[in-house]
Amino acid sequence: MSGNTVTAMHPHNSAARTLGRAARELGLKRGELELAVQLGIIRTVPDEGGGGRHVPRSEIDRVSSGEGFPDSLLDRVKVVGTTEGADVMDVSAGRFTRLARLGLVVPVKFYLNRYRAVVWLYLAEELKRFAADEKNTSLLNDRRMPEGLRGMLDAGVDLRPRNWRGRHRGVLLRQADDPWGSAGALAAFLDPVQIAEIVPDPYERSHVNRFRPGPPASGPPGSPSSLIAERIMTADDPDEISLLRADLTEVLAHARALRPAPRPGRPPAPTYPEHIGSQRRPEEPEPSRGLLSWLRRRTPRTTTP
Repeated sequence: MSGNTVTAMHPHNSAARTLGRAARELGLKRGELELAVQLGIIRTVPDEGGGGRHVPRSEIDRVSSGEGFPDSLLDRVKVVGTTEGADVMDVSAGRFTRLARLGLVVPVKFYLNRYRAVVWLYLAEELKRFAADEKNTSLLNDRRMPEGLRGMLDAGVDLRPRNWRGRHRGVLLRQADDPWGSAGALAAFLDPVQIAEIVPDPYERSHVNRFRPGPPASGPPGSPSSLIAERIMTADDPDEISLLRADLTEVLAHARALRPAPRPGRPPAPTYPEHIGSQRRPEEPEPSRGLLSWLRRRTPRTTTP
């Protein structure tokens, strides 16, 4: 993912637009605007009244004055499925699917079609870069995949769900405003049993769950579509689970030291300005082992996508 979504906790901007209105003013569909926010192309700020995130008027002016607008913006948020993605890379649909299963191209979104089949979507811009890289020529043009990759495919490897989770985890961590929010973002990819083992205290677990988002695509709770989305969202690889558990344990230790979870009869701990708001976010979709070090760096920065 390119860029960072840099926010301030309490901006006063009476000209801020709702996401829907910002999308109309920028000539985007609502889903395209949300993807642009996730990718760090468009910055948002929280609404002081608790009404969700908004786009400042100054940000709309900045984006709309960019070179090649609106086509350049539309190109950056264009997503394609397998058939169109194969056309973009000038390979067969079968070859494209094999590359995706091997994790060589990473989905940015998914949805369930009317048959409840998972449809993966990819950034067209990333696929063009992959195809233009000379190092990938043999992967695109050779009649047969290298032996090691063929063995992975024969073994049934499919890294699309895990790679999407890694990417989405980066999005959620960048949107987190404090360590408890980061804990919720990490917990979103673990099943309740895993969370209960890591967070045995029921009050802490309830606090973490306040910040634990659900899958981005789902139907009513308990519906077949919802269950499929939850399965995709939940880590199932032992290495992935181990990494998540370790990162969540580290982040929780920092969160507890910074501000204990609320309990009955205990007044809420004070929230200090240096602990919230604009902060450095990890730039990679996969959280690194140095996540705790990032959380300790509180120096704000502003970037231009």
